[in-house]
Amino acid sequence: MAQLRVLAVDDELPALEDLSYLLRADPRIGEVATARDGAAALRLLDRAIAEGRPIDAVFLDIRMRGLDGVVLGRLLSQFANPPRVVFVTAYEEHAVDAFEIKAEDYLLKPVRPERLAEAIRRVAVSADVPVDAGESDTIPVELGGVTRFVSSADVVYVEAQGDYARLHTAAGSHLVRIPLATLEERWSTAGFVRVHRSHLVAVKHIEELHIDSGRCTVRVGETEIPVSRRHTRELRDLLVRRARKGRPE
Repeated sequence: MAQLRVLAVDDELPALEDLSYLLRADPRIGEVATARDGAAALRLLDRAIAEGRPIDAVFLDIRMRGLDGVVLGRLLSQFANPPRVVFVTAYEEHAVDAFEIKAEDYLLKPVRPERLAEAIRRVAVSADVPVDAGESDTIPVELGGVTRFVSSADVVYVEAQGDYARLHTAAGSHLVRIPLATLEERWSTAGFVRVHRSHLVAVKHIEELHIDSGRCTVRVGETEIPVSRRHTRELRDLLVRRARKGRPE
C-alpha cells in the first residue's frame, strides 16, 4: 500500500515530539519529517520536491516565531502541487483562515489521538492513497493517561453512543470520539457491516442469525445485537454467500 509522507511543524519541541510520535504510529503514514519553524519547513519542502519525493501533507502549528502557520499555509497553497494542510493549534480563532486556505482539517491542542486519526483519513482520501482490503486499521484510544492502539482486527462490534463510538473487543471496550458512519466507511473493506443505525459488526465474529416474528438479531460471542429491517435481507444474503464460499467442494 502507498503511504503518506508528511511534515510536522511546531516551534515547541515537546509538542512536535508528541505529534510526530502519533503520526508515526499510524499505518497510513510511511515517513514523518519535522521542522521547528516556517523557514525550515519551506526549505525541507523545496528539497523534497527537488528530490522527486514531495511531501503529501503538512501538520502545522499556527503561532510560531518568525513565519507563522497561517502565512506559511497561504504560501503552500500557491505551490503547483500543494501539500494538504492540517492546522494543529491551541487557538480556535484561526478557523476562518483555515477555511480560506482550504485546509483538510483543524485540530485543537492537546491533540486527541482519534481526531488526529480522522485528519489522517481525510488527507489519505484527498491524496487518493488506497487502503488494502486486508489491512488492519488502528484506532488510538486513551486509557488511564496512556495512548493505546486498537486494531480493527480485534474489534468484534461497534456501538454508537452519540457523537462517540464504543469499540468492543474480546478484552474490553473503548470509547472514541468518531461517528459510527465514519467507521462504517473506513472499515467497509475490513469485513465490517452496518446492521443497525447503532451497530457495526465484524462479519467474521457473527455466530448466529435469528429471525423470529419479523425480528432479526445476530449473536457475536455472548452479545445479541438487533438487526434493522432495512439491513436484514442484505445481511442474510451476505452470510449465505459467505457460508457457501467456505463450504468444501
